[in-house]
Formats: sequence, structure tokens, C-alpha cells
Amino acid sequence: MQLLHRVFGRIPLPLRGSLFAFLVRACALAAMSIAAAFAYLAVMANTQGIYDPQEFAVGAASLFGAACGAIGLMISRLQQLRAELNQLRGRVEDLSDRNWELKEAEERSRSLLEAQGDLIVRHDGERRISYANDTFCTLAGRPRNELIGSAFTLDVLAQGETTLLPDGTRVHDQQIATAGGPRWIAWREVVVRTGTQAEVQSVGRDVTARAEAEQALADAREKAEAANRAKSRFLAMVSHEIRTPLNGILGMADLLLDTALSPEQTTYAKAVKSSGDTLLSLIEEVLDFSKVEAGRLALTPAPFELAALIEATVELIAPRAQAKALEVASYVEDGLPRRVIGDVARLRQVLLNLAGNAVKFTERGGVAVVVEAGSMPGEICFEVRDTGIGIAPEEQDRIFREFEQVESGASRKFGGTGLGLAISKRIIEHMGGCISLSSMPGTGSTFSVTLPLAAVEETQESSERSSEQPSEQPATPRLDGTEVLIVSPSAIGASLVARQLGRWGARTCLVPDIEVARALLPERVWDAVLVDYALGADACVELAESRIPRRLVLITPAERHALENLAGFTGYLVKPVRSASLAQRMTTDASALVADDETPASARLHASCDALCGGGNGEGAAVPEPVADGLAVLLAEDNEINALLARTLLERLGHKPTVVTTGDAAVAAWDAAQAAGAPYRLVLMDVHMPGSDGIAATRRIRAMESARGIARTAIIALTANAFDEDREACRNAGMDDFLTKPIERERLLDALATAAGGAAMAA
Repeated sequence: MQLLHRVFGRIPLPLRGSLFAFLVRACALAAMSIAAAFAYLAVMANTQGIYDPQEFAVGAASLFGAACGAIGLMISRLQQLRAELNQLRGRVEDLSDRNWELKEAEERSRSLLEAQGDLIVRHDGERRISYANDTFCTLAGRPRNELIGSAFTLDVLAQGETTLLPDGTRVHDQQIATAGGPRWIAWREVVVRTGTQAEVQSVGRDVTARAEAEQALADAREKAEAANRAKSRFLAMVSHEIRTPLNGILGMADLLLDTALSPEQTTYAKAVKSSGDTLLSLIEEVLDFSKVEAGRLALTPAPFELAALIEATVELIAPRAQAKALEVASYVEDGLPRRVIGDVARLRQVLLNLAGNAVKFTERGGVAVVVEAGSMPGEICFEVRDTGIGIAPEEQDRIFREFEQVESGASRKFGGTGLGLAISKRIIEHMGGCISLSSMPGTGSTFSVTLPLAAVEETQESSERSSEQPSEQPATPRLDGTEVLIVSPSAIGASLVARQLGRWGARTCLVPDIEVARALLPERVWDAVLVDYALGADACVELAESRIPRRLVLITPAERHALENLAGFTGYLVKPVRSASLAQRMTTDASALVADDETPASARLHASCDALCGGGNGEGAAVPEPVADGLAVLLAEDNEINALLARTLLERLGHKPTVVTTGDAAVAAWDAAQAAGAPYRLVLMDVHMPGSDGIAATRRIRAMESARGIARTAIIALTANAFDEDREACRNAGMDDFLTKPIERERLLDALATAAGGAAMAA
């Protein structure tokens, strides 16, 4: 029994019933077989046919056993059928549950699709509708039973472009006519399999709001572009209308300053000139900003000398700084490339803006422009440092925005448009660089500009300079072991001079006053002493009498009158000090310094004074000498004041101008001069004139030259418009160059020199 229990215990429960039924059927069959065998033997043994009770009992028992076996088989089969029936009932219940779940899932899916509000429609191969959801029926305005099996289509008002996605889905937009008005539907169509057939299922979403927003955006963009074009036309018109009278103001101020004036009259004329220059700079800022905003800022990279740019820029702002008793200086690291490639005009504009702002917002101390190598190869870092009012951290981002300044409100002390830094930031970013600010209130500011500027290769530089004069930049001096004493109250200019001398190998000692200098003089053997005239005349004379071999005084252009009383010095340097001048003074023989220094220093002093006065005016201003053989110049200008200004300038230079006021008159005068055999060598053509303008007149002159096969006359445009498209129109008309109003005397001289050279070649 234990063995049977162990065996049956290892059999899985579902198999035990089947095994039990098998055993019952086996026992029943065995009993029936035995009973039948006994009955058969009993009958065969009774050959006499006589009734035998024992045999009868054996036969009856056998029949009873067979009957019991049959009944057992029937009971076993019945139990098996009952078990199978129970299993079938369970399976039916499972199938019923699954069917209910499928119906529930289908209903949920249907509800979900209907709740989304998307249009869902399915077409068979013959474009008949096989399914349509409630949303589609509502949009179509028809019941579902009417749509199913029909070839119904929506009324399409506009069809968008169709896009085929990589997975085979077709995407397109349609504008559909509905009872509630036109609606935009975004369709997604995909092929689906339904048994043996393929159908196209289309899912559409109402995107009317998006389409209307896109259309509104497109309309707004078109209006903005139209407004921008109108603004450009307005700026061009305002530029012309402002520059035309401004040309007269500045030009006449120049002519007035070239005459004999009393000191009071000279002051007033300079004030007019200065105010006009300020107004011109404001106009230039507005025009530059409009170019940057319109994305029309063009860069013209070209090789230029880095140190020359920095020193010239500092010298341009030096008069303003020195007028406020501020120090201004520059330093260019020796290891940088001498010549680099970049847009020198735009870089100068940015540096002038930063340095000009530094001077404007600084009352004590000074301004320094330092140029060093950047953190990445090929990068150059320009730093403009000042000791001004400083900028609070929360204001530093704001000042780079348009029309923003450090100060705001009606009580602000400093003027300006607030565009300079915004324009500078855009220019630097357009050049591939970045601009940053480090500042604290009361401690000054440092603006850093980092630009990628490629160095000019030596082979390229040699080929570019093969036809030019050799560079005047001296080789880097070697001052190893040279002891230099610098006496200056300024911690800006003198410190940069000391830094430069230190780079050349000199040992420098910077002291702020004469008392410390007296104490240091006997301490060591000095090879050179640099004395700032800002210490006062007495201190300078005392140090000039020392026995130091090289004695140099640092002066500003306004202090040139003091040179007569500083005979004890072996030479002098004009502030801001140029690196080349410092190298020359420190390497030239001390005995020859006085003789060699007089002429170039005086020239620099006068040039600095001219820059201080605004150029070409007042004291120290040089009026160009009239040429021996003047040019015949045709001047086409309808503005009387501008015509008078240009004619006066031309006559003072010895030329022979003829003035006309219209384009037709210009063509007629040119034609008459050609017929008389005395052609004009130069035509100054105003672009905007009544009747035929300067561009049309130029085209007519060029056509007549081409038809007659005669020499080309130099034609230069006079325009108050500073936009590139105006200049391009002048070039396309056949003009050789253009002069922007207000007319600069130097540009006019260059144009006349070019025309004179062309006349000489023609002769």
C-alpha cells in the first residue's frame, strides 16, 4: 500500500482520474472474460444435456459477472462523459468571458476614437466607404448607413502638398467646405489589410486654428518686411535730407576756420564744427544699426598692421581724453603677428566706440587699450580698460541692448543714442568673435573683444609688399641690462611703457613723484630716465639736469610750447607713446637724439593738434597748396550751399570748376566741352537732382563716349545716401567712385589726385 501510495503520489492530479477509470475498465473486462470462459467450459463439459444445478449456478454466476463488468464499463464511460462535459462547460465559459472582454475592448477603442474628435474613414479598392466614425459622419452631414458602401467624397476647396513618409504613410492638408464654414483638415492615409483585401484608412485632424495662425504669421511677416523696407527708404531719405545741409555746415565751418579769425570767432567756428561732427556720428550710428538689423552688414577682410591700427585708434581719442586731463595709452604684445587679415574698418569702429565710451564715462585716471593673444590659436584679445564710473552686475547685460545706457531717466548726465554697444556686439559676432564686460561700480570697466584673426603668411606678405615701400616698423630692440627710471604720476600710460621696456629686456623702476625720484637717483647707475611733464616744469628741469645719458620727457600735443624750456633733455616722446617711437628713442645714440628728434616730433605734435581740432582747421591746420596746372572740373550740384562749398574748395586748390544744377545741364556742358576740344578731366555728379538725376546723366555720358570712341572721363558721385545699394547703383551706372556727404577734404584731394594722374597719362 505504501508503495502504491508513493507511486500515485508522484502522478499529477489531472492524470489520476484517467488512470482510475482505466483500472476500472480493465477489471471489468477481466471479470467478463473469466465469466464467459467459465460458462463456455461448463457448457462444453455437459455433453449429455442433463440439468445440473452446479453447472447452472456456475453459468448464472458467469452471466452475472459479465453483466457486472458491462455495468462497470457503462459507469466508467458515464463518469468520463461527465468530466468531458464539465471541461466543455469551462471552455464555453472562458470563451464567453473572452468574447465579452473583446467586445468591451472594441467598445473602449471605439469610444476612444470617437472621443478624440479625429475623422476616421476607410475605403476599399473601389473607393467605396467601408467604415466611417461619428466625427466623419457629422462633418459629412450624412448618417453612417448612408455613407457605408457609397463613393461619397468631401467638398475640397484647397489642396496642400502631399508628402510620402518612409513608412508609406501619405500626409497632406485639405481645406474642406462644411456647414459651419471652411475647415482645414490634416490627413494621414495608410494601407491596412482586412482579410484578403487591402483598404485605405484615412485619419484626419482639424487644424484650422494652426492654419489660421500660420497665415496670420505669414501676413505679419509680410507686413514687417514691408515696414522694414519702408524704414530703409525712410532712413535713406532722411540720411540724404540731413546730410545735404550738414555737408554745408561742416564744409563752411572748415572754410571759415581756414580764414583769419579772432580767437573768439575761432572758438565759435570750432564749436559749430564739433557739433556737426557729433550730429554726423549720431547719423552714422543710426544707419549702421539699420544695416545690422536688416542683415546687410558686409565685411571686407584684408591684411592690415595690428599695432598701427591700435596706436592710430588711441591717437584719435587722445585729444578728447587729454582735454579731460585723462591718460590714454596702448600696448600690443610683441608675440602677436605684425599683420593679420580682417575687416580693419569695422574693427576700428568697434575699438573707437569702446574707447570713446571709456573716455566719456571716466572723470579721473585714464583709458588703456591692451592687445594680447587669446586662449585659442589664431585668436587675439582686445581689452579696453578704464577707471570710470563702472557698471553694476545687473546692468551689464542690458547695456548691450538697443537704445540702452548705463544711465536712464531725465536726469542722466551723459548723452548718446545707446546704439554703440549694440552695434559693436553685432559686428563682433558677425566677425566670428565675442565681446564681454567685467566691471564693478566705482572701480572702472574692462571690455574684452576676442576675434579670430589669421596671420599674414611671410610669403604672402613679401609678395604684397614687393611693390611698396619697406615697412618703417623697426626690429625689436634688445635692452638687456638697461636701467630705466620712469617718473610719472600716471599709473596707466607709464605702466604700459614700463611693460613694453620690460619685454625688451630693460629693468624699469616706476615712481610717482619727484621726491621718490631724488631718493633713487644715487642708488644705482641709470641708463635712461623718462619724465612725464605732468609732474610740472620745475620737476622736469631738475631731472633734466641729472647726469643720466638718456633723458626723455613725455608731453602731450597741447604742451608743445614747453619744449623751448626743456633744453636739458636729450629727446621727447609724444603721448600716447608709440612703440616704434619708444624703440627709436631707446636705441638711437644719445648724442644724436636732440637733432634727430626735432622734425618728426614736431610733425607728430602738429598732427595731434589737427586731430584735437577736428582735422584741417584752426591752429596748426594746413591748407593744401594750389596746384600749378589745375583741372577742368564739372560740378553738378543743385544745392546752392553745397555747390558753393565744393566750388570754393576746388578754386582754392587751383582747379577750374564749372557748376551746373541739373543732370541735363551736366550732359550738355560735358558735350559742349568735348566739342570745343577742352574736355573736363573730372565730373563731380550729385546723384539726386531735379529732372534727369546724376545716375541717368552718367549713363548718357558713358553711352556717348562708347558711341564716339573717346577717352573715358572720370565721374565721381556726390551722394548723401550711405547705403550699399545706392553705391552699387552708382557703380552700375558707370561712375568710378563716390564721395559721401559731408564731403571730406582728404577724400576730395584723393579723387582729384587720381583724376590728375589720369589726365597726365592721357596727355
